[in-house]
Amino acid sequence: MIDDLPDATPDEIPLPLRPRRKGIYVLPNAVTLAALFAGFYSIVMAMNMRFGDAAIGIFVAAVLDSLDGRIARMTHSQSAFGEQMDSLCDMVNFGAAPALIVYEWALKGLGKLGWIPAFVYIAGAALRLARFNTNIAIVDKRFFQGLPSPAAAALVMGLIWVMDDVGFKSVWHIDWLSWLAFAMTLYAGLTMVTNVPFYSFKVVGAKQTVPFVVIVAIALGIALISQNPPLALFVLFCIYGLSGYGVYAWRKFKGQPVSVIAVSTDEPDEQGLHR
Repeated sequence: MIDDLPDATPDEIPLPLRPRRKGIYVLPNAVTLAALFAGFYSIVMAMNMRFGDAAIGIFVAAVLDSLDGRIARMTHSQSAFGEQMDSLCDMVNFGAAPALIVYEWALKGLGKLGWIPAFVYIAGAALRLARFNTNIAIVDKRFFQGLPSPAAAALVMGLIWVMDDVGFKSVWHIDWLSWLAFAMTLYAGLTMVTNVPFYSFKVVGAKQTVPFVVIVAIALGIALISQNPPLALFVLFCIYGLSGYGVYAWRKFKGQPVSVIAVSTDEPDEQGLHR
C-alpha cells in the first residue's frame, strides 16, 4: 500500500517552519537605557570636574532603575533580556561610575592607597549583583541581602554632592576629605557583600492601603527634601545605610533568625549556614 502512494514533488514538500523571532519590549528597556545614559553622563561630568552634576546623574539613574522593573511588571513586559540588561546597566551606574568618580574627586590624592576603597567598592558591587541574581528565588522579598547597590552609590555620591554644594569642588588635595571619602567608599563597598538585612520596601505596593498619616508624612518629607536636596538625600541614605545593622542587632537580641535566605534549593548541605 505504501509503495502505491504517489511520490511528492519537490514543490509539494513542506518547508520547515522558521523559528519565530522574539522581539524586545521597548518601554522598560528604554527606561533602562535612559538610566545607563545618566550613568555615562555622570562619568563625563566627573572628567570635566563637574562633580555636582555627576552626583545628580547617579541619583537620576537610581530613580530610573527603580522604575524600569515596575513598568515591566505593570505592562506585563518582563523578559530575560530585560533582566540581564538591567543588571549590566546597574554594574555601570552603581558600580563602575561611583568608584571612578569618587577616585577622581578625592581618592587620587592618596596615591595607591586610594585604589583600595575604589576597587573594594566596584568589586563589592559586582559580587552583590551576581549574588542578587542567583539568590533572587530564595531571599525574603521584604529585605535585601546586603546594602543594595543604588543605595551604596547614593552614599558615596551623596557625600560628593553635599561637599560640592558647599564649595568643595575637587578635594583630592584636602587630607581630611580624602580620608572621609576613603572611609565612606570602603563602608559602602563592604556593606554590599554582607548578609545584613536591609528593608526593601517591596511589600508596599499601589494596591495596599496605608493610614492617612503616612501620606501626610510623605508630603512632609518631600517638602523637607526640597529645602536642601543634597543634604536631605545624603542624610536619608546614611540612615538607610545604617538601618540594616540596626535590624541585624534587633533580631539577634530577640533571638530571631538574622538571615534573609531560606533553605537553599540547590545544596541541601547548606541548611543553616546562612543563620
